[in-house]
Amino acid sequence: MDVVDYATTLNTLTVGLDTVWVLFTAFLVFFMNLGFAMVESGLCRSKNAVNILAKNFIVFALASISYWVIGWGLMFGNGNPFVGLTNLLFANGGVDEGFDAISWTQVPLWAKFLFQLVFAGTAATIVSGAVAERIKFLSFIVFAVVLVGLMYPVSGHWIWGGGWLQTLGFWDFAGSTVVHSVGGWAALAGVIILGPRLGKYRADGTVNPIMGHNMALVTLGGLVLWFGWFGFNPGSTMGVGDGSAIAHIAVTTNTAAATAIVSATVAAWIMLGKPDLSMIINGALAGLVAITAGCAFVSVPGAAIIGAVAGVLVVLAVPTFDRFKLDDPVGALSVHLVNGIWGTLAVGLFAIDGIAGNATGNGLFAGGGLTLLAHQAVGVVAVGAFTFAIAFAVWSVLKLTVGVRVTREEELGGLDRGEHGAEAYAGFQIID
Repeated sequence: MDVVDYATTLNTLTVGLDTVWVLFTAFLVFFMNLGFAMVESGLCRSKNAVNILAKNFIVFALASISYWVIGWGLMFGNGNPFVGLTNLLFANGGVDEGFDAISWTQVPLWAKFLFQLVFAGTAATIVSGAVAERIKFLSFIVFAVVLVGLMYPVSGHWIWGGGWLQTLGFWDFAGSTVVHSVGGWAALAGVIILGPRLGKYRADGTVNPIMGHNMALVTLGGLVLWFGWFGFNPGSTMGVGDGSAIAHIAVTTNTAAATAIVSATVAAWIMLGKPDLSMIINGALAGLVAITAGCAFVSVPGAAIIGAVAGVLVVLAVPTFDRFKLDDPVGALSVHLVNGIWGTLAVGLFAIDGIAGNATGNGLFAGGGLTLLAHQAVGVVAVGAFTFAIAFAVWSVLKLTVGVRVTREEELGGLDRGEHGAEAYAGFQIID
């Protein structure tokens, strides 16, 4: 074998290994759909389980189609600082041309597409839990299509597609803002438009707790999501060339989850008088969301602090949203919105330049001053304002046209029967 043949063979093998890695981690993130389905259905009442499972099942199909038709092009197409304009439709048929912002990874376009698709689908899934137990199935379907096809790709272009926030120096390695905050802001708009579930708040404004029906499912879902995050964060390297970076990201991811579980347990024990299981599980998810932005940019001790703060924040956020009568049955706002914001800002505090090969500059606690923190804050505000405004408008149009909320009778009887004509536990007598 001459030198040219050897180089060609080596390059082919390298691309092949990178492609297998990207696809494998994409499959792990896809598997997180099961985790979301279990968490959301378990935290809601049995009479709405079929509805929640149906939403979680169909949402990835909707995401696949809308992201393929237009979302990929808007997000990664060459364009201006605000939106992609080149080869907008159908991912250019798989031809990798006109997508310079993601040309840094050498894997084939369809591998890039699938990896980014599973992230886009996650943003829509976040919305499902927050609006559970009172939303019309059709309205959720329409909103999910708009979110993944239009809203998510535009702000994603700003950060990952060569847009103005990327140019500014805003860093979000795996999506605390791109995925989780976007899903959270969209969910918040929906919660406001929908209003709380019947009976959630008493006449005097106090909370009437509505308990989930199956904490075993919630626990299963939480563990599935924790497992899937090892695709979410390490997979964002989109290649296996830097093994030390992949290992570093995996450990920071796990460490943040671990410290968040402990801090959420302690916080719940102090605030609620009991180590509440739902808070423990949501604590894990809060830590994972928070470390997603900085997993490649912070040290392991930094990740531990980020996770510990996230666990406390999620316990504080749940009653805070209730105080404003923002009814979120699964705690999605507390997990994804609050800790998406915290994790993004934490990059500006804890980032260490080049710790895993990324020239982020140093955060405030690493002697870098306020510059990086300021850039992170600009991104949080800009993405939040854009996403919330557009989402609120879309929800409002849906409310004025097809309607967003089921009837009182359907809500009391359960969306499973009203929307789907089915029961999750047919033949069993279950008291909600």
